[in-house]
Amino acid sequence: MAASPRGSSPVPPDARPRLTVLSGPSGVGKSTVVAHMRKVHPEVWLSVSATTRKPRPGERHGVHYFFVDDEEFDKLVANGELLEWAEFAGNRYGTPRRAVLDRLEAGEPVLLEIDLQGARLVRESMPEAQLVFLAPPSWDELVRRLTGRGTEAPEVIERRLAAAKIELAAEAEFDTTLVNTSVEDVARELLALMKVA
Repeated sequence: MAASPRGSSPVPPDARPRLTVLSGPSGVGKSTVVAHMRKVHPEVWLSVSATTRKPRPGERHGVHYFFVDDEEFDKLVANGELLEWAEFAGNRYGTPRRAVLDRLEAGEPVLLEIDLQGARLVRESMPEAQLVFLAPPSWDELVRRLTGRGTEAPEVIERRLAAAKIELAAEAEFDTTLVNTSVEDVARELLALMKVA
C-alpha cells in the first residue's frame, strides 16, 4: 500500500468522509450553495431523492429525482429503504439509504440537502452524520429573500415565514452553523467541513 505524500500511514477508516447533512429554513439559499459547490467540486456526491410528485418541465428521472407513485413509495418505507422521508405540500420525499451507504463505503464525500424533519430523522438513524445548519445573515434578510421572489401568494409567504421561525429555533440541534453571507464563502466552508481538498 502506498504511503501518503508526507510519508504518514494510509487514511484510517475513521477519517473517511462521513455523511454531511445541509439544512436550514426555506429561502436561506441551500440549493444555490450546493449548486455552486458541485460546480467547483463535482466529486461531491449529492443524494437524489425519491418523490411522489410529478416531474416539472426539464426534470429527469434519476437525475433530479426518482419519480415514484404512492404504492412504490409505500414499499420503500415498509422495506426500510429510505434513510429519511417527509411529506411536503401533499407530496412525499425521501433519501434512498443504499446509494448513500455505498458511496460512503467507497470513501466518497456524501451530501444531503434536506429539510429540518429529514435532518432529525438522519440524526436518529445515523448519529455519526454531520449536521450543518445554514442560517441567514438576519431575519430581515430571510424575509426579503422569501418575499422578493414575487412568485407566491401572500398566504403562502406567511406560511413559509411561520415555518422559517420554527426552523431557525432548531439551530442548536446541529453540529455546526454556517451563515450565508456569501455563496462562495459558505461553499468553501462546507467543503472544508466535508474534508474535500
